Amino acid sequence: MSVSAHRPTSITPLLVPLLIGWLVAIALGVFGRTHAPTGFAVGPAGFSAALPMKAWLTTGALVLAAVQVVSAMSMWGKLGVSIPPAVHRWSGRLAFLLTIPVAFHCLYALGLQYDVPRVLAHSLLGCFFYGLFTAKMLALPKRGTPGWTLPVIGGLAFTALVGLWLTSSFWFFTTIGFKV
Repeated sequence: MSVSAHRPTSITPLLVPLLIGWLVAIALGVFGRTHAPTGFAVGPAGFSAALPMKAWLTTGALVLAAVQVVSAMSMWGKLGVSIPPAVHRWSGRLAFLLTIPVAFHCLYALGLQYDVPRVLAHSLLGCFFYGLFTAKMLALPKRGTPGWTLPVIGGLAFTALVGLWLTSSFWFFTTIGFKV
């Protein structure tokens, strides 16, 4: 019998990580909406302005998140090739680190905006992404979670990051251009 045959199907061990992730997403949205935007948050070190910095850092995070998907598939035996688990861990850590100055700038300088549909979608996806990321990190060490837990939460986080990239970096590159 395989190990997965003994995996429970109860979502009870996921309730706390999902609740905390939901609270993180709500807290970010409430802060973003109630905080008075400053218009400035992070110096774009090495970049000409904040928008190019955010576009390129988000692009880097998306590339590393794609490495996450491929390395996760390898770890779950879906590719037929072995990628060291350290590749998965470090690509995730680096991807997350790249999102921090972007999220900080978005929340502190701009806040959660809803006047333009693209910006509203971007704001909500940002809150959703960090909520999912929190839930995934809290679910990782949990024993007794269903086998679909990490692929589903990780897949949703990747999808949210793709949505964030489409509503920010892709928009920037196709509207403003490839500026550094």
